[in-house]
Amino acid sequence: MWKKIIIIAGVIGAAALIAKKVKESNDERALWHEATTAPDLR
Repeated sequence: MWKKIIIIAGVIGAAALIAKKVKESNDERALWHEATTAPDLR
């Protein structure tokens, strides 16, 4: 019983860390894209 709960908590924790890393990576990429593209001065 406790073993299942611990395993599930570990899987959820790992998924949360992976999701956080992916979001940070996407945010960083978007920031670099914004910083390196020419401004639209129309």
